Amino acid sequence: MDQVKLDFDPPSACITLNRPQVRNALSPELVAHFHTALDQVQERDDVAALIITGEGTAFCGGADLKVLREIAAQSVKQAHQDSQNLMNFFRRVYEFPKPVIAAVNGPAMAGGCGLASVCDIVLAAEDAVFGYPEVRVGFVPALVAVFLVRICGEKKARELLLTGRLFSAQEAQEMGLVNHVVAKESLLEKAQELAREISQNSPTAVRLTKELMQDLPGLSLEKGLIAALQLNTLIRTTEDFKEGVSSFLEKRRAQWKRR
Repeated sequence: MDQVKLDFDPPSACITLNRPQVRNALSPELVAHFHTALDQVQERDDVAALIITGEGTAFCGGADLKVLREIAAQSVKQAHQDSQNLMNFFRRVYEFPKPVIAAVNGPAMAGGCGLASVCDIVLAAEDAVFGYPEVRVGFVPALVAVFLVRICGEKKARELLLTGRLFSAQEAQEMGLVNHVVAKESLLEKAQELAREISQNSPTAVRLTKELMQDLPGLSLEKGLIAALQLNTLIRTTEDFKEGVSSFLEKRRAQWKRR
């Protein structure tokens, strides 16, 4: 896993994109290594949240230029498979059962901006820059558009994707893409602080809440309420709910059962 680094510091784990010589650009190898790291994080009960960041001065510069040249020569079948691999990558991060925190330490471009957008919480260094410049090289940011529309709405997404312009961490925060803008030197510390805060909560409730939040944007009001009702009913049958109520009434720290 030389293209990513994985560090465990419970209650958090950190995956660092490790191709600083090419601004941590995405490659098939990096994506494969990332999946392996996710497998390891998912198995750890002592990890409440995952942090993603980049080695060096960039978070992620998008696709590797070498890969882009190869894409231009692909057959339709190869292009479809490559696109599906990228889709699976974004979707797995978006649907990862543990909360995912992006610590954007520098430029997040194209697929790198997409990676940040599929995380649950995004922290950005004050000098971080974001952008979806795919149209400037004749590409369509199709996969990231699906998530961007959910985050900032159709009109803002249209502007960003059609112009391909870059924007600051402060603007990204204003449009809802970034949760907090922090000093670069305290970026990972803030991410770890959030992970510790999350770790105090029921893992079962956190996981189910995340699943609900993923589903709600695609549901009508009626179907959304039905989904919420079903989840509200389900959580009351869990051991974690019973432990949470007992610990609150007994004024002690909860010992979560994870079920």
